[in-house]
Amino acid sequence: MSADKIVMAEPARAPVAAGTRIGHVHLKVADLDRALAFYRDVLGFSVTQRYGSQAVFLSADGYHHDLGLNTWESKGGHPPPPGSTGLYHTAILYPDRGSLGDALRRLVEAGIRLDGAADHGVSEALYLTDPDGNGVELYRDRPEAEWPRNPDGTLAMSNRHLDLEALLRDAKPRAA
Repeated sequence: MSADKIVMAEPARAPVAAGTRIGHVHLKVADLDRALAFYRDVLGFSVTQRYGSQAVFLSADGYHHDLGLNTWESKGGHPPPPGSTGLYHTAILYPDRGSLGDALRRLVEAGIRLDGAADHGVSEALYLTDPDGNGVELYRDRPEAEWPRNPDGTLAMSNRHLDLEALLRDAKPRAA
């Protein structure tokens, strides 16, 4: 990330309602089965609904869908070229370090290369690219009480090295 000036906090003029969260992500993909093999078979999301060869909805825990994949406008398509606008990455939040370690183990076992990994102080993150060229961040937040802060109370996020071997050692065992 490059910026001329990093601003620590800029409150909105009219803040959105407290408790508002970003909901599901719906991605256009070129090949539904290829995308499904990544999100279901590697990352472990479960299919909640499938619409033939055109769309599939997936969930982490039984919600109607956390992730949608479709080929309605993109079957056989190509990723956008570098330097164009669009989605930077989809961020998938894991509940704890052990779960993030399990996600890393899944990626290693599937032979999927990471684009990067970082300890941001407030979170630990793995960065990769899905089969359609979409950026994916797999991360876990630290408890808010552990977030690093500047003397004035603003966040002191960082971009430090994440020890992947230690993360793998902390991986939760897989449920049978």
